[in-house]
Amino acid sequence: MAVQKSKKSRSRRNMKRNAHSALAAPALSVDPATGETHRRHQVSPDGYYKGRQVIVRNPVAEEETNEE
Repeated sequence: MAVQKSKKSRSRRNMKRNAHSALAAPALSVDPATGETHRRHQVSPDGYYKGRQVIVRNPVAEEETNEE
């Protein structure tokens, strides 16, 4: 049976355990219709997904709410 030569410190033990917990940057893509950068598989702020507009905002209604 293998026996370790010396005790592994708490610091070294935890460094080994936490080696895989680094945060990865979110995956980004560019919308082909607007050229806007957005997160993958998410609707862009302009309402485009995969080059098609899926959310249509009414600009007239937004202007009326801003005036009041």
